[in-house]
Amino acid sequence: MIKIAGATVNQIPFHWKNNRENILEAISAAQAENVKILCLPELCITGYGCEDVFLSEWLAEKAWEEMLIIASACQNITVSVGLPVRINDIVYNGACVISNRRILGITFKQHLANDGVHYEPRWFKPWPAGKVIELTKGDQTIPVGDVIYEVENLKLGFEICEDGWQKNRPGYKLYERGVNLILNPSASHFAKGKSLLREKDVVLAASKEFNCIYLFVNLLGNEAGRMIYDGDIIFAQDTKLLGVNKRLSFENYKLLICNVDIKNPANSQHLAEIDNKDKNEELTQAVSLALFDYLRKSKAKGFVLSLSGGADSSSCAVMVAEMVKRASKELGWDRFCKTLNLNPNEINGNWKTAVGKILTCAYQGTINSSETTLKAAKELAESIGAEFHSWLIDDEVKAYSQKIESVIGRSLQWKTDDIALQNIQARSRSPIIWMLANVKQAVLLTTSNRSEGDVGYATMDGDTSGSLAPIAGLSKVFIIQWLKWAETNLGHAGLHTVNNLEPTAELRPLENHQTDEDDLMPYKVLLEIEKLAILERKAPEQVWHSMKANYSDHSKLKNHIRKFFRLWTINQWKRERIAPSFHLDELNVDPRTWCRFPILSSGFEEELAKLDSLT
Repeated sequence: MIKIAGATVNQIPFHWKNNRENILEAISAAQAENVKILCLPELCITGYGCEDVFLSEWLAEKAWEEMLIIASACQNITVSVGLPVRINDIVYNGACVISNRRILGITFKQHLANDGVHYEPRWFKPWPAGKVIELTKGDQTIPVGDVIYEVENLKLGFEICEDGWQKNRPGYKLYERGVNLILNPSASHFAKGKSLLREKDVVLAASKEFNCIYLFVNLLGNEAGRMIYDGDIIFAQDTKLLGVNKRLSFENYKLLICNVDIKNPANSQHLAEIDNKDKNEELTQAVSLALFDYLRKSKAKGFVLSLSGGADSSSCAVMVAEMVKRASKELGWDRFCKTLNLNPNEINGNWKTAVGKILTCAYQGTINSSETTLKAAKELAESIGAEFHSWLIDDEVKAYSQKIESVIGRSLQWKTDDIALQNIQARSRSPIIWMLANVKQAVLLTTSNRSEGDVGYATMDGDTSGSLAPIAGLSKVFIIQWLKWAETNLGHAGLHTVNNLEPTAELRPLENHQTDEDDLMPYKVLLEIEKLAILERKAPEQVWHSMKANYSDHSKLKNHIRKFFRLWTINQWKRERIAPSFHLDELNVDPRTWCRFPILSSGFEEELAKLDSLT
């Protein structure tokens, strides 16, 4: 039997002290348990999200210096750490193997992720299979490339993140070379339900196909602002899971150890899998962790939120409350308060009091706002302990409108100036809520969701104002069902009024009974078109053929498809300006991380014209 461990760490791009301390603490914890082989995540020394800093000469050199410090701590243990390595002005993504303080070699990544949120070929070059060279660093000459290692009577090889997702994954060659332990250090971004795919398609499949022990170790936390890493550590042997850790932890590092018998898998230690795969629960935990990390790493003093009483802003408020509840429970109040620079004596172990120190909400009403939405906002804020304010912005709206009326020489009317009269209300809210955030030295949360991003159903410099958009990666359909789940399953009774309201911008006169779906289309239809048009990249005609069997009113369906593509096209400029958002799903419309689209285009003119002739 041999003790093998994986350690996930919560890193920050080129924050050397933070990254080094997390790695050294994980190594020390493993040594205390007499672990013989320890795997740490991909690029854990620098952080995965260094972006174009990977292209600089100094980053790889500094990473090497940090690696030497880490190596000096690796007594009586073999450790794999991830770092960039620069050779002849080309940067490679490597896993360095240190055994009892000696560097045995560095294995380089062979397949680079280049889809969705990943742009690795911009920074790294893939290493060719089978090639090994010698690299001299200082007074050391070590093998680098497609290297395998003999450690503790095991033959050890690597698949680094994307390597394990490819059909021609390195594991096939490793199996031919007699490798019986494969380590997979990864920086695999969070998306709802993705962990199950990792277990099945990457880890369990490899343990069967390559007759090996397979260990997958992911990064942890909101490392650089947008992507979240769930800290998955997954052991498998002989098609059986030996262990799966608790994911999405608020700790700086987590260690998972398995006792493994390579010759007789039946003797290996089998741990019960921790079940936290419910999509609502894992999404709540992921956003909570992302908010916690964003707050502590940005060194801001809290969050400010324009709370309208609607679904989107309410979900943001509840997520902050859940962050406080979950982080304080896992870390304890003393560590929680120390991390966020709060006074534990003022909070006295009360999560609502803590929310009040972190979250400030304001309801910014107009003549077109209803008493019901004010009631919903106030009830929710009070139920979670948030600081709550309410004011009217009619004077500001009137002042702006009068200035324009004097310029154009006529009064503004709803019949002729609908969009302008709606937008000025949303934009008039922006300066004062920004001022509150500035005074509080806090992060202003914007409440845009993904469905709004699809069709530009948001006022730029109005309700899109903010420096962080925590729900911009989620569809309106998901948000609405999540709020009902949160009321029932998380005990947020303050959501009752919110959950009984029909989504509305409340920007037209109340007698118009404005609703989002009247302005756009049913959100479920929008979601289905989005999946086909954006995720699956289908043309309008293909979207029509995929949907028509489920809709009796074909004329209405064609109108929905036309509207989606038209609004998608003309609102790309808005998506370019939405505040940074968390990547939470398989689909994201943020052009800086997932879906790029031209600001100017034909607007699918010919493609949409074909819809009329389709049956």
